[in-house]
Amino acid sequence: MAVPLLVVGGFLGAGKTTLVERAARLLSAEGRRVGIVTNDQAADLVDTGLLASRGFAVGEVSGSCFCCDFPALLAQAETLETSFGADFLLAEPVGSCTDLSATIFQPLKDRHTSAFRLGRLSVLVDPHRLAELRSGRPAEGLHPSAAYILRKQLEEADLIVVTKMDTLAPAEQKALSTSLEAEFPGQEVRCLSALDGTGVAEWLHAALGEGTIGSRILDVDYDTYAEGEAVLGWLNARIDLTSTGAPVDWRAFTASLMQQLQNAFAQRGLPVGHVKVLLSARDAHLFASLTRTAGSLSYQGDVGWSHEAALILNARVETAPESLEALVRDALSAAAADRVRASVRTLRSLRPGRPVPTFRYSAAVGS
Repeated sequence: MAVPLLVVGGFLGAGKTTLVERAARLLSAEGRRVGIVTNDQAADLVDTGLLASRGFAVGEVSGSCFCCDFPALLAQAETLETSFGADFLLAEPVGSCTDLSATIFQPLKDRHTSAFRLGRLSVLVDPHRLAELRSGRPAEGLHPSAAYILRKQLEEADLIVVTKMDTLAPAEQKALSTSLEAEFPGQEVRCLSALDGTGVAEWLHAALGEGTIGSRILDVDYDTYAEGEAVLGWLNARIDLTSTGAPVDWRAFTASLMQQLQNAFAQRGLPVGHVKVLLSARDAHLFASLTRTAGSLSYQGDVGWSHEAALILNARVETAPESLEALVRDALSAAAADRVRASVRTLRSLRPGRPVPTFRYSAAVGS
């Protein structure tokens, strides 16, 4: 029997993981066994750790995007089905990835129709980043090639999903939906807030209902696409934290670390895709995120005070990887001061390589 597979795309910081978690909770409440496949250019992904810490079955494709390692996506899906008994799958591609219809949806429709029942391709977009992009000013100084990726993501969507509607007035929501429907004719537009759940059930119904499924094959300039990914420095780190004396207030430590990073990026005018941290101590977890240098920091959970903690940190920032690593190490040192010993277990900083899809279809299957 074919397992439903819902792919949730969108640019860095759009709220994909928050929506995936909210959707997984709704589906689990209906008695579904939900498996989630995350994706990143390197191991030690905060999203994987966060979702796993909240009780979900998670598989990860790391080292490349889904489109460039299609077999790994299939393998993770199969593992979730066989080992966990998943009867519903959610997949979250890398935030800098586009051309999903040609490279993921078409091969699935062509080669794996008996294994998966695809939902409609949902592409999430942050309304504030979108407003800046559409004003003619690349979002928060976002490089034109990175902005190109965001635009292409929207062009290929079956469902354009405006997230963070809790930050917009009703009139703003209506105006944004109307303008997007005019700009992208034939594509359904929905607004929701994954944070408070508004509109999530309705989006799930639409994504799994009648409508086009990966029907748009884009004309993508892969040179521009590759440049748009390469302008971003990518850093994943796993760090052990130990008090040098008294127990540490880890929320205060995390707040200091995130503020140090935000200030460093703002002072240098470095556009942020996202920065995420997951701090774990004594079986408790604290998640913090930053999606804009001018935006507010977001926190979920708490871990209290203790002598030891473990930290996973992911940063996607428009700067050279070596510069990003230096800024992260400086921020970590400043937050630790003389109270905390920070031992870096793993750290990888990189620029994503040129995307080379396993498959790329020139026409939509079944059209």
